[in-house]
Amino acid sequence: MLVLTRRAIAGDHSAIRIGDDIEITVTEIRGDQMRIGINAPRSTNVHRAEVNLQSKQENRDAPSH
Repeated sequence: MLVLTRRAIAGDHSAIRIGDDIEITVTEIRGDQMRIGINAPRSTNVHRAEVNLQSKQENRDAPSH
């Protein structure tokens, strides 16, 4: 796991690149909340971890025909 620490600078939108076509940008920090933006190709699924886990669980629990 890569862990980065950046100093918050007003107006600075720090970004992280993953490969050539995915960029994660810190768009806002307000109190204890952070907003991030993710630019990725439409063919790349982007989900919060808990949503992805819930979806996998629902698919496992679904009856197969």
